[in-house]
Amino acid sequence: MERIELIAPCHFGLEAVLKREILDLGYEIARVEDGRVTFYGDTEAVCYANIFLRTAERILWKVGSFRAVTFEELFESTREIPWERYIPKNGKFWVTKAASVKSKLFSPSDIQSIMKKAMVRRLGECYKMEHFPEDGAPYPVRVFLMKDEVTVGIDTSGVSLHKRGYREVSGKAPITETLAAALIMLTPWKKDRILVDPFCGSGTFPIEAAMIAADIAPGMNRSFTAEEWTNLIPKKHWYDAVEEAGDRIRDDVEVDIQGYDADRSVIKIARRNAKEAGVGHLIHFQERDVSELNHPKKYGFVITNPPYGERLEEKEALPGLYRAFGESFRRLDSWSAYMITSYEETEKYFGRKADKNRKIYNGMLKTYFYQFQGPKPPKRGGR
Repeated sequence: MERIELIAPCHFGLEAVLKREILDLGYEIARVEDGRVTFYGDTEAVCYANIFLRTAERILWKVGSFRAVTFEELFESTREIPWERYIPKNGKFWVTKAASVKSKLFSPSDIQSIMKKAMVRRLGECYKMEHFPEDGAPYPVRVFLMKDEVTVGIDTSGVSLHKRGYREVSGKAPITETLAAALIMLTPWKKDRILVDPFCGSGTFPIEAAMIAADIAPGMNRSFTAEEWTNLIPKKHWYDAVEEAGDRIRDDVEVDIQGYDADRSVIKIARRNAKEAGVGHLIHFQERDVSELNHPKKYGFVITNPPYGERLEEKEALPGLYRAFGESFRRLDSWSAYMITSYEETEKYFGRKADKNRKIYNGMLKTYFYQFQGPKPPKRGGR
């Protein structure tokens, strides 16, 4: 099989989690950069990466990289990419997104327009055509410019991979599925340990944890743009990946995963989402205020996304909310707590300095992943 380079963008600050996932799938890492991991694979890897990776935002098939400081250089270098190898005569092609950082070429719309013209010129010369019907499979192109270095990839995913297909409706300020999965994977939580989210909203943390516990592949119930690329990827690759995903599911896994929220309406949404994800039977959702956070067992985990107070009227309630959270958590004296929030006074009102604190960008919003670590449980079978 042809060896190709694939690019997996992710949240800034979570590259190491994605790298570990890619290695676990058996692929070789090419490089790790801010917000993305590049790796080597084959056409089958396109299917497996889209279906199995929990923390990637999308999978791009890298088709070229070059340096460009003028639009003429951008045009000529784009034209040199062998587009005919990827895009058939009736393929629909366009530059869906251009991102530029610290580069002389910085206008996304100009970059997109010039690259499209270069693609048309190249394909026109190869196929001896002046006009393209573009009524076939879609081949959306994405381009990154970093310090005048241009990286070009064709998007194999289509809709972002955080859209698993189970969340039709969200509560307020939802956390994305990819970010939730990455944060869970940053903690020592395992399926035999208790997990509680006291601000569960539409249920993303509990659902992603249950999917990890039951080994449910995040992309097995959705479609991808590259499924239509029959000129590049045999349909059998997709069938094989989905079949393996189905074989790996452990529906009978025993877990203790709970989600609480003070808002009854979002608890209904969370239950519906969990059912859609196939993990409704693995999670206990309950209408409950954070002041009532408790559990009879020891050594559990709280993993949560409390309110940030982005709106002024909400900000006034935050000191009391975080104070109540901190007081409740202190009763769970052997537990660990992990929370993502942009609230700068979290530690002050929670009543404890975090053991670790990691800066993570949730979109354009700078957030912190506070880690309050409890004692490790004694090893089973030990003295």
